[in-house]
Amino acid sequence: MDINSDDLKIFVTVIDSGTLSAAAVHLGQTTSGVSRALSRLEDKLATSLLTRTTRRMELTEEGQLFLARARAILASMEEVEESIRIRRQKPAGRLCVDAASPFMLHCVVPHVAEFRAIYPEIRLELTSNDQIADLLEHRTDIAIRIGALADSTLHARALSASPLHLLATPAYLARHGEPATPEDLAHHALLGFAQYDLGNCWPLRHEAGNSLQIVPALAASSGETLRQLALRDQGIVCLSDFMTKGDIAAGRLVKVLQPYYTGYRQQIHAVYYRNTQLAQRISCFLEFLQQKL
Repeated sequence: MDINSDDLKIFVTVIDSGTLSAAAVHLGQTTSGVSRALSRLEDKLATSLLTRTTRRMELTEEGQLFLARARAILASMEEVEESIRIRRQKPAGRLCVDAASPFMLHCVVPHVAEFRAIYPEIRLELTSNDQIADLLEHRTDIAIRIGALADSTLHARALSASPLHLLATPAYLARHGEPATPEDLAHHALLGFAQYDLGNCWPLRHEAGNSLQIVPALAASSGETLRQLALRDQGIVCLSDFMTKGDIAAGRLVKVLQPYYTGYRQQIHAVYYRNTQLAQRISCFLEFLQQKL
């Protein structure tokens, strides 16, 4: 069996166009030529993909399966071609990237100098918000978001995933003792998020399940604020690895309750509008950031 990209393109175009004649116009071929190409594809697969009558076409069960795979293959090929074009050309223009402050400070800012050296003609504009705002209204090209995404009109590209850690300073633990079980947290000062209940659901195995809803003794709207409070011995906090790994490596913060951690990892996505084809500057930034993450 020797299926090529032309076979896939013809098949997908026929389905999207609705008729052989419409597909022929789109492809710049004759209707009979498109029909023969479909027949050859079915011969290669030794199965029927379409049920054709004089009035309509319907996908067979095998055709539906093949269509999904064909679309995925063609999309991957387009992505590869775009990546190659990016390497040959010099992306230029304004690029506005929005991310929550902790991610911006710990995962974007440290790599800005290298990115600008590689792509000197891209004018970076960095903003920080904690929610997915109207990207068009805010003139934002890419928004980086942490955690589960709500359904929206945005397209999402997964960049990475970051584990969570329960952390405190050695000084805090020396004064208050280290919790031995999740239940011991009831006797500690807990640092959590203001008006963000999901951020106060800690991934710990305990008698009632695999997540522990905490009530913060001290709350803040920003993860970076919570990190700074924890560094000042104010309590136990649950934060992402991407913003605390330096503190852990230096011993400024230490992990607690590790045996009870569920292994949950926060997803990191780049979001943008589905109906917008990625510009070169957007593609190269996402590829660069994904490598760093």
